[in-house]
Amino acid sequence: MNPWKLLDSVCVYQNDWIRVREDRVIRPDGQPGIYGVVEVAPSVVVLAADDQDRVVLVGQWRYARAKFSWELPLGGAHPEDHDRRATAARELREETGVAAAHWESLGLVEACVGVTNDVQEIFVATTLTHVGSQPDPSEQIQTRWVPFPEAVRMVMAGEITECASIAAILKHHVRRHS
Repeated sequence: MNPWKLLDSVCVYQNDWIRVREDRVIRPDGQPGIYGVVEVAPSVVVLAADDQDRVVLVGQWRYARAKFSWELPLGGAHPEDHDRRATAARELREETGVAAAHWESLGLVEACVGVTNDVQEIFVATTLTHVGSQPDPSEQIQTRWVPFPEAVRMVMAGEITECASIAAILKHHVRRHS
């Protein structure tokens, strides 16, 4: 049972990527309070593995973190997107120029559960074809193919720190060794 009681909710900021709302609540201790929630569209992360057991990483400057980040291809659904696998296919092509014939879901990851509704579905994409990238104009992306064991090493060494990428790589690793 939900111990929180919602009294009122107001959107305090919105743009094309996020909506921030402030909720007036009665907290679990019975006292009034406010709770800020960042709402984002559902998103996907794609572990694309080729027939040589390599995975494609994308590297880009992450403005909010003020650093360059190696991660798996990922992105959010557009308002018209109702199929997360189609979103995953679009993001993979946009960021890497790769299309996949086979797709498998490894489940969901919920990021920053204390302040956001962010839910990402993990996909493994195989039987890959290079089709040419269609990058988003706001992104400057580098791609890098690494052997899958190298991707695992990068996670464990803290070279890949993005949470959905970590979850996808480690879930795939465990599944392969179970």
